[in-house]
Amino acid sequence: MEKLIRFQMLNSRSRYKLFNNKFSKVGNLHLSTAFRSSKLSQPKKTQKCSSKNEEETSSMASLFNQITEILGVGNITPDETPSAISILNPTYVRDVGFNQESPSGMQAVCRNAEESVLMKKEENLSVSDDVKRGNGVEFDVSPVVHEITQIVRDEHSVVSMEERLENSGIRCEPGIVEKVLKRCFKVPHLALRFFKWVKEREGFCHNTETYNTMLYIAGESKNFWLVEELLEEMEEKSCNKDIKTWTLLISQYGKAKLMGKALSMFEEMRRYGIEPDAAAYKMIISSLCNAKNCELALEFFKEMVQKEIALDLTMCKRLLNCLARSGNSVAVHSVAEDMTRVFQIPEREVYDHVLRSFCISGRIKEALEIIRDLKNKELSLNPGYFEILVKGLCKADRMTDALEIVDIMKRRQLVTSDVYGILISGYLRRNDLSKALDLFKSMKESGYFPTTSTYTELMQRLFRLNQYQKGCELYNEMLDNGIEPDIVAITAIIAGHVQQNHISEAWKVFESMEEKGIRPTWKSYSVFIKELCKVERTGEILKVLNKMQASKVPIRDEVFDWVMSCMERKGEMNNVEKVKQMQRILTSHSQVGEASGNNIASGEDPSLELNHNHPEIERTDCNLIEPFLRNYSEHDLQQVFRILSSPMNWCLMQEALEKCSVQFTPELVLEILRKCSLQGKAALLFFSWVGKQAGYQHTTETYNMAIKIAGCGKDFKHMRNLFYEMRRRGCSITPDTWAIMIMQYGRTGLTEIALRTFSEMKSNGHNPTASAYKYLIISLCGKKGRKADEAIKLFQEMIQAGQIPDKELLEIYLSCLCEVGKLVEARSCTDSLSKVGYTIPLSYSLYVRALCQAGRLEDALEMIDNVETERSTLEHYVCGSVVHGLLQKGRLEEALAKVGSMKKTGICPTVHVYTSLIAHFFKGKQIERALEIFEKMKQEGCQPTVVTYSALIQGYMNVGKVVEAWNLLHQMKMKGPVPDFKTYSMFIGCLCKAGQSEEAMKLLSEMQENGIVPSTVNYRAVFFGLNREGKQDLAKIVLQQKSALRSKRKLLI
Repeated sequence: MEKLIRFQMLNSRSRYKLFNNKFSKVGNLHLSTAFRSSKLSQPKKTQKCSSKNEEETSSMASLFNQITEILGVGNITPDETPSAISILNPTYVRDVGFNQESPSGMQAVCRNAEESVLMKKEENLSVSDDVKRGNGVEFDVSPVVHEITQIVRDEHSVVSMEERLENSGIRCEPGIVEKVLKRCFKVPHLALRFFKWVKEREGFCHNTETYNTMLYIAGESKNFWLVEELLEEMEEKSCNKDIKTWTLLISQYGKAKLMGKALSMFEEMRRYGIEPDAAAYKMIISSLCNAKNCELALEFFKEMVQKEIALDLTMCKRLLNCLARSGNSVAVHSVAEDMTRVFQIPEREVYDHVLRSFCISGRIKEALEIIRDLKNKELSLNPGYFEILVKGLCKADRMTDALEIVDIMKRRQLVTSDVYGILISGYLRRNDLSKALDLFKSMKESGYFPTTSTYTELMQRLFRLNQYQKGCELYNEMLDNGIEPDIVAITAIIAGHVQQNHISEAWKVFESMEEKGIRPTWKSYSVFIKELCKVERTGEILKVLNKMQASKVPIRDEVFDWVMSCMERKGEMNNVEKVKQMQRILTSHSQVGEASGNNIASGEDPSLELNHNHPEIERTDCNLIEPFLRNYSEHDLQQVFRILSSPMNWCLMQEALEKCSVQFTPELVLEILRKCSLQGKAALLFFSWVGKQAGYQHTTETYNMAIKIAGCGKDFKHMRNLFYEMRRRGCSITPDTWAIMIMQYGRTGLTEIALRTFSEMKSNGHNPTASAYKYLIISLCGKKGRKADEAIKLFQEMIQAGQIPDKELLEIYLSCLCEVGKLVEARSCTDSLSKVGYTIPLSYSLYVRALCQAGRLEDALEMIDNVETERSTLEHYVCGSVVHGLLQKGRLEEALAKVGSMKKTGICPTVHVYTSLIAHFFKGKQIERALEIFEKMKQEGCQPTVVTYSALIQGYMNVGKVVEAWNLLHQMKMKGPVPDFKTYSMFIGCLCKAGQSEEAMKLLSEMQENGIVPSTVNYRAVFFGLNREGKQDLAKIVLQQKSALRSKRKLLI
């Protein structure tokens, strides 16, 4: 609880000051006069009066006039300082994030540059990783280290790591252990096992270096409970903590945004008798700047200055940017003065960084004052100052002032193509395409060649406004002028061609990339696929997916969702199956597929589809909320997300939102809501706040997302209020809006209200869509609030209305009918599927699977015997379900015979079959046979899914092998497939039954960290388990956590 209190201390500005005073006493820190005055000068919230605004406007106009006079006559000296960075260097502009503030198409324009920077970072990381793993010159890659590392990293061996290490006879020394750990930092669960094993060896004792390495590994994997455990162990073993230990802890907690812990580590370091060095200060200042705690960062900076500890230029710039964003101009000047006086950085270079910081943060008045100060100090002007000011003015939507600066630049022959590009971006930000095109024409007439970025921005805007011909003309003009298009420009023209259904032209451009030596990125592929989905060209979509697969470009789940949604709308179920199969093969981290349909504890069939009937599993259907093409800044998105996901209360969040200079658009707001959906309360408060901002208006899509978020938090009153507000404001209510509300009522078992909403939808003149029918029928088929007769009526109505049910709905519907004994209706449904495009084998395979899941094995076998058409194909489809059904009935020999007959006909057993066998052998406590099946499965190239691993975890728990179960979970988290809701729920239940409810309690927090919402059942299991074990205090904390989660997700408590 002490740690929680310390963290909460950081949530208000007054408490920051208390913490600062505490640090002042420890470090004998004295604030400079300048900083004290800066605190007094911080703006306070007062009522804005018109007279004050007029004075400020007049003052600003006067200041701007002074600056234009200075710029018009001041001396200009090229910046020749080696350490200075020219404003014309585009890489630097990207690094400070200035480009990311641009609107609409600008983000896409700069994305190619961002990707190149990221590639360089990845290359640097790979070099760093090699060094950490002992492949570089830093570590001694001895045969002993190599042999031990091979044993530790070989987690698929039948013999355990510990046993192989024992049999090797190798004697471990701390130096060797440290090197082995460093080579295993990417597999933290294995590193930890080795660390624990070697600790138990006779005569071995971990030293500071081995603990430091293990602390680093734990921190990098965000396993902070292990970090705490290791620190306690160091205390118990009287192992000294050195400066590296403390710096490492500060860094890891800071990177995880756990600033309370980072600060407490800094304080404890001092208590421990170790004085912070430059690296420790750099870590704490960097972390505080990232967390936007600029006041506290400045305290540490002043302390460094007092102690004459040098801080590098990068950190100084980061601190300047942070302070400028907060509006503390006095503190900015104070830091600048110290940079010149203490760190001996040339004054002109310091002014360059200060000016840049103010412009990045949109503080135009302060930026103009910097120019005046330069004049007063008789310092010559750097040519880069002009461009910085133009960017800042355009960002602040002061285009007239920006044009005035450019006129001065023209007179002084300082204008470049980049300057014109900045102005064009400014006009596009204002949605003033005509002025952007006029300026574009003017720059060419003046002899300036537009950059690739400028061409791309204009093309994207023209395509978005359906001016296809003009967009193509721009692209051809770019080629004629000898300007090589980059990947973003090529992606833009491809999107334009597809939007007009000119698919062959799109492919020609796409294939031309290879001729130009440009490798398509996942982003270019995803844009291509998204546009093809919009025009429903499924054949071309499959072609692009195959190209992605062949090029080894990762395909994200969202791309698969778009594709399957498009194919389901067209009723191409065979293609949907192909795509799902591809997803299962390619994506080891996927939570879709065979995984979630299985309930291992109850022995249900591990079917291949996601079970959307579970009330706690949330998924945004791509049919319901149409994704926008991205035309917002990733920087803006992350900035708002950090605010809304912070532990601040809403008043502080609102204050932070008002300070940030983000231009909100419906596209950006939709993505913010989507990203913050787990922070339901904050997301809905933000939705209300942004709707009141000048120049912004919510759309149907943003309302739909807000309605979904309210429903996911079971805040149905607010969900309805949003619906009524949507109607009052004249926003279009679509069938998808109704479908979302039906889905949210249905997923919690409120089937009566879902039915009433469905009737209300029809009475309001809306024809139900396939999604509305689907989610209502799914809710009626659920265990909670099941109404099978109503489901049958609605399903028949759906077919009569010409809506085609997808495979997911059919599986749930048929399973429900088989479970309640309505076999006639189930058979009738199966027979009718051929009329809506389903093949006979697929139709009957769905029915057979449903029968097997319901325990009606004999009926399923009889059904197979009675089918005459395409029987071999049907047997292929249903083999897994039949094997599972036989195992449920205890008929092992028949199941094995079935598998054998499959192999004889050339059919390899599916992952479904192997998983069923593993679960069966574990249930009979035949551990060796279960593991033998698991190894055989991998040898035959059948990749285990999340269901397979979940079956193994449950099997280990049932036979008392708790350590092995934990090791397997850690392996899933590190190497995939990622544990899903079902996996966590099953493991929590097993741990509570085994008397380890405290360990289960940790999983509740882990679920939320991984974006999975624990259910009421999860909390209840841990609560009762802790009470049974006599841990009433912890049980109370679980109730508090449950209440906190509810408060976090629900607006109206």
